[in-house]
Amino acid sequence: MNQSQPGRPSTDHETAGRPRPQVSEPPKDSTHALATRIVSGVVYAALFIGCLLGGTVSAALFVALISALCCYEFFMMMRRDGKVPNQALGIIVSALFPLTALGESITMTALIFLFVLACGLWYVYTPRTRIADVAVTLMGPLYTGFMLSSIVLLRDAEPGFSGALLAIGSCASLWVSDSFAYLVGRQFGRHKMAPKISPKKTWEGFAGGIVGSVIIWLIVWATHLFPLSLPFALATGVVVSVLGVFGDLIESRIKRGVGVKDSGNLIPGHGGMLDRCDSLIFGCITAQLMLYIGGVL
Repeated sequence: MNQSQPGRPSTDHETAGRPRPQVSEPPKDSTHALATRIVSGVVYAALFIGCLLGGTVSAALFVALISALCCYEFFMMMRRDGKVPNQALGIIVSALFPLTALGESITMTALIFLFVLACGLWYVYTPRTRIADVAVTLMGPLYTGFMLSSIVLLRDAEPGFSGALLAIGSCASLWVSDSFAYLVGRQFGRHKMAPKISPKKTWEGFAGGIVGSVIIWLIVWATHLFPLSLPFALATGVVVSVLGVFGDLIESRIKRGVGVKDSGNLIPGHGGMLDRCDSLIFGCITAQLMLYIGGVL
């Protein structure tokens, strides 16, 4: 005699022990989310490349804009951590760094001096301001505008199309590195790289990212527009990719420290502007230094 289960009438036609159907959950990273990420990334890259091709002034203006947005998002995260930065001062200086990159080096030196002086005077004349507030105010523009100014310096290093190619190649090596790391890690990632800081980052993805960066630098080498040897192009691709990953991990550590997943929601599928530029912040200045060491600049 069949006994009915609680809340379910029994029938004589049921097969005893028949397994219950499993309801599959939709994947967290759905096709729609991936498509949104790709479209947003393409639009962002197209705007970026267009400004670099447009000349040094358009490049400086665009980098100034993204620097200001990155600095704003950084300050918003610091406010969640109880810090009270001088946002107006920091964001203005962050936008000025890429613009001063168009002038003589003394111009940027003067800007750094005036910025530190302004922060010091703000600290002296506002008794409620803590030294931690001054520290994050100083870090914001240096972490964003100053570091991203290397893109303008790369664009301004060579006249015409050559300078644009150098700047685009440096940025593209990091974009492609990020994409390869994401795709390879999503497909083959097994070994976590920094699970407490960035749980989705894997060593397999890290290796894939290096391959992507090297491919772009091989393309730059193949143009023969620059005195770039094959071994040095390979080395540049590796080093730039590695430092781009460090930039990603540094921003991830900042976000984890204040308890947020993304720095903002400006770019669909990517988060904030700082999320999109974290690898550029360290990767592009690394490319500039590598090219200077190699005698290309």
